[in-house]
Amino acid sequence: MTTEEMIKKLDSLELQLAKKEEQLLEKDFIYEQVSRLTDRICSKTEASKEDTLLLAKKMNGYQKKIKNATEKLMALVAELSMKQALTIELQKEVKEKEDFIFSCSSRIEKGLPLNKEIEREWLKVLRDEEMYAVAIAEKSQQFLDTQRQLPNGVLTTAELRPTAYIPEAEATLPLPKPYGALAPFKPSEPGANMRHIKKPVIKPIKI
Repeated sequence: MTTEEMIKKLDSLELQLAKKEEQLLEKDFIYEQVSRLTDRICSKTEASKEDTLLLAKKMNGYQKKIKNATEKLMALVAELSMKQALTIELQKEVKEKEDFIFSCSSRIEKGLPLNKEIEREWLKVLRDEEMYAVAIAEKSQQFLDTQRQLPNGVLTTAELRPTAYIPEAEATLPLPKPYGALAPFKPSEPGANMRHIKKPVIKPIKI
C-alpha cells in the first residue's frame, strides 16, 4: 500500500474508532441510567416488602379479631336462643297456672269443691309437713336423750368412762376414789372385721 492509501485507511479506522467510542459512551450512559432506575426500583421494592409485611400483620390481626367477634356472636346467639326457648316455656307455664287459678277461683265463686287432684296434692303437702315436723321432734328428743353433761359443764354425746372406783373394804365407806394415772382401759366395740379373725384353739395342758 502506498502512503496515501495507508493515510486514508488510518483515517477510516480512526473514524470507526471514534464512532465505536461514541457508541460505547452512549451505552455507558444508558447503563448508568438503567442502573439508577434499577436501584430506585429495588429500594421501592424493599420498602414495599416492609409495607406488605406490616399490612399482612394488620390483616392477620383483623382476621383474628373478626374470628373472635364471630365466635362471641355465635355464643350470644346460642344463649339468646336458649333464653327464648326458656321464656316460651315459662310463658306457657304461666298461662297454664293462670288458667288453673282462674278455674279454681271460678269454682270457688260458684261454691263448687276443688278438683280431687288438688285435694290430694294439698293432703300430700300437709302429710309431708307433719312427717317432717315429727322427724325433727324425734331427732331433737333423741339428741337430748343422748346428751350428757360433764362435770365441767360441757355437753357431750360420748359414752362416759369411769374415772373412779368404789372400794370394797367393809371398814370404809363406799365412796368413789379416783383412779389417778392408772385408769382402766375401756376397749372399743368390736367392728365388722371381727368375723375374719379366728378364735384361738386352746390346747390342753399335759402334766
